[in-house]
Amino acid sequence: PSAALALLCSSAAAVVVWKWLGKKQIQKKMEEARSTRDEGVKKMAKAVQQFREQVPSVQTDAILSLPLLELTGRLQEGSLSPKTVLYTYLEKALEVTQQTNCLRHFIPECEEQLQEIQQQREKGLLYGIPVSIKDHIGHKGHLSTCGLVQCLGTPVQEDSVLVKVLKRQGAIPFAMTNVPQSLFNYDCSNPIFGQTLNPFNHQKSPGGSSGGEGALIAGGGSILGIGSDIGGSIRLPSSFCGLCGLKPTAERLRGGPVCLLNMDVCSRPTPVPCALGPMARDVDSLALCMKALLCQEMFQLDPTVPPIPFDEEVYSSPAPLRVGYYDTDGYFPLPPCMRRAVRETRGALQAAGHQLVPFSPPRIPYVMTELFLKTFFADGGRAWLDVFTGDIVDPSLKPQVNCCKIPRLGKKLLALILKPLQFLLLLKLKNVATISTCRSVKEMWNHHHQIQVYRTEFIAQWRELQLDVVLCPVLGPAFTTGYPGKLLTAISSTMLYNVLNFPAGVVPVSTVTEADEEELKLYQGCCDDPWDRTLKEAVAGAVGLPVAVQCVALPWREELCLRLMKEVETLSREK
Repeated sequence: PSAALALLCSSAAAVVVWKWLGKKQIQKKMEEARSTRDEGVKKMAKAVQQFREQVPSVQTDAILSLPLLELTGRLQEGSLSPKTVLYTYLEKALEVTQQTNCLRHFIPECEEQLQEIQQQREKGLLYGIPVSIKDHIGHKGHLSTCGLVQCLGTPVQEDSVLVKVLKRQGAIPFAMTNVPQSLFNYDCSNPIFGQTLNPFNHQKSPGGSSGGEGALIAGGGSILGIGSDIGGSIRLPSSFCGLCGLKPTAERLRGGPVCLLNMDVCSRPTPVPCALGPMARDVDSLALCMKALLCQEMFQLDPTVPPIPFDEEVYSSPAPLRVGYYDTDGYFPLPPCMRRAVRETRGALQAAGHQLVPFSPPRIPYVMTELFLKTFFADGGRAWLDVFTGDIVDPSLKPQVNCCKIPRLGKKLLALILKPLQFLLLLKLKNVATISTCRSVKEMWNHHHQIQVYRTEFIAQWRELQLDVVLCPVLGPAFTTGYPGKLLTAISSTMLYNVLNFPAGVVPVSTVTEADEEELKLYQGCCDDPWDRTLKEAVAGAVGLPVAVQCVALPWREELCLRLMKEVETLSREK
């Protein structure tokens, strides 16, 4: 017995030591990654300083205030040089990331790209424009981390198709922005590079997963960025940070995300596809970016992208629109200010001569639980848990990770215990642990089929009302940091259009008022349950922060979606 006890103790000690050594190794890798980033920041700051000494008369504020269309015009005609514009934005990006921690890495090769575009025979549509890109969009020689330690090893070997097209159009990718760990969160925090903050209020989140982009552009450190969206990851940061952002039909732009371990949520084949899209300060910037990307270079580099150029005639048309609208989806009631934004925008559109038609999206609780969440947790979350092997889980993700770790038997018992609350769970399924899984290939095929059936049903309802576009709410205003991880299913407003694979964009139209804050005190949500109260806490203290609406069109009609967004933007600015 004593020998057995000694063996047991020594084995336990060995396990403890092994785990300790593993944690030390992880910490070392993270420290090295942070050190590399900090060195890059120092080198870029030095380069900016040298430029300022050589050209002390640069009117920084004047350049930063130019809208993208005006800036491209100045660059094309030669009244501004690409070098001046690049270093102006590099300097501002250094300032913004110091305040918000929005950058994962500067791209030092931007100086080489600066030389290359000056040798091109023709100036592309984005000639001389500095562009920021989300962490997981592949750029040659740089990591695509997804906020995971496992992805810190090997740099990407070549530019993604999207980056190649940006460069061909004369753009200069200059920075890669921070993301939440594994991208499966609409906050923006990971254990390697830390928490990104909202530039308008450092107690608030910039949203996610394209949160680094949101913070950098809203802070003035970038004029155009590229994000990705699989549940709202472009639209939520745009809402939280007061930007315009477009999630196109997923197949309209391709060749973006590169994760070397094939672990991020945008890399896997799924019936709810990931879409790449632009983020900027105004709608015209989004339209210009789409026009630049939808070119022969894109179609040749990636033959899976349909060769459909941007339709300028549709975007610029003055014809009145038939607009469906709703201010709640009946699943997760949004704060009063977001519903107010839809009502006010509806009134402005009607006054401008457009036809407004009430629209009610069908069966949102079913879509959220049986279609969207089941897509990502069809295996009970095991594949997602695998990405955290040999990693430290970010605190913002621990609620979801812990739920996925519950054994199948435990989940069945939990479902049995919660059966008396079945009505509440159907209305607002908050717990990943209770999501049903696909237990066979047949069930998985049936799940894919049900998504197609729902898309057909939704389009039929749209066609019956003869709608051109839809105006609807988006989640906001900006959450206090840490809260998005507690409210995964609050994203029903954006998630719907990922399941449908419809183009959808966000436009800021207002700000939170004192009256909104007072009305929030009376907010009870759907059932005045703990999750409704958590949402109330998450958005409190937001006076002055942006309030946005969402615009939607049918698949492949990005130009029509942007057309409504432009009309909304124009009317809100006039007001």
